[in-house]
Amino acid sequence: MRTRSVAFAAAAIIAASHVPLRGQGPADHPSVTVDGHTYTPASILARNMGSAADQETAFPPHKIAGNIYYVGTRTLSSFLIVTPQGNILIDTTYERNAEVIRKSVEQLGFKFSDIKIVLGNHAHGDHQEGDALVKQMTGAQVMAMAEDVPALRAMKPGGKEHPIDKVLHDGDTVVLGGVTLVAHLTAGHTLGATTWTMKTSEGGKSYDVVFFTSLRSGATVPPEAAAMFDRSFALVRTLACDVPLGDHPAQYRMQEKFAKLKPGAPNPFVDKAGCLTEARIQEAMYHAVVAEQQK
Repeated sequence: MRTRSVAFAAAAIIAASHVPLRGQGPADHPSVTVDGHTYTPASILARNMGSAADQETAFPPHKIAGNIYYVGTRTLSSFLIVTPQGNILIDTTYERNAEVIRKSVEQLGFKFSDIKIVLGNHAHGDHQEGDALVKQMTGAQVMAMAEDVPALRAMKPGGKEHPIDKVLHDGDTVVLGGVTLVAHLTAGHTLGATTWTMKTSEGGKSYDVVFFTSLRSGATVPPEAAAMFDRSFALVRTLACDVPLGDHPAQYRMQEKFAKLKPGAPNPFVDKAGCLTEARIQEAMYHAVVAEQQK
C-alpha cells in the first residue's frame, strides 16, 4: 500500500509542476518578494515561457564562458558544450525546435553532426521532447537520470519512442573530450530533475558552471514532494558556482547579461553573487504554497 501511495504522489508531483495547457494556468497566488521583486506562480510561469513565438524563435547564439555556448530560443534554454572529441547538448526543448537549434549551432561555426551526447534537465516536453529527433539527426547518445526514465518513455512526439542509451544516477559523471559533467539529482519539479555541474576555463581562469534545473513546485505539495524539495534546496546551496545557468533563460537573466557582452569588458555571465537567486525565489514560493495549503 505504501508503494502505491508513493507512486500516486509521484505522479501528482509531475502533473502539478508541468507546463499547463493553453488557456489554463497556475493561480496568481500566493505571492513572495525576493530582492525587492514580487512573484506569483502565474508570473513565474509567464516569465519562464513567454509567448509561443518566444518558445520557437532563436535567441542570438552566443558564447557564455569557455567552451559553453547558448543555442536555444528566447525562453527555452539549450546549451552546447564543445570538446575536441565531439560536443554535448543539454536540453533539446520541443521537437519543433530541432532545426532552430541546428541553425544556431552552425551559426557559431560548429557542426550539428558533432553532437555526441544529449542530456536534459528534466522530463518535460519543453526541455526534452526533441531528444528522439536530435538523435536521428546526429546519432548522439541520449542519457537520462533514472528517476525521470518513466516520464521520458511516455514522451513520444509523433509516435517516436524516446531514446535512452544510458541511465544515470545521482553523482554519476558524463565525460567527453576532457570535459566532466556531474549529475546531481535535484528532484521535486520532476522525480529525476537534474542539475549539472562542470568546470570551464577562460582568460586563464577556471570557473565552476552550474546548469540549474527548475526548482518550481506545483500548486500543491504532497509530503513526498516536500521531502524532495527540502533535499534539493539544501543540495544546490552546497554547489560551487561562478556561472549560474538555467533551463529557462529568465532564471539567470540571460537577456540582461547578453546586452552587457562587450570586447574587453568583464564577462557578465560570471555571476557568483547571482548563483542562488533563482533557488531563493523558488524556495520562498515553495514554502508559501505549503503554508497556503495548510490553511
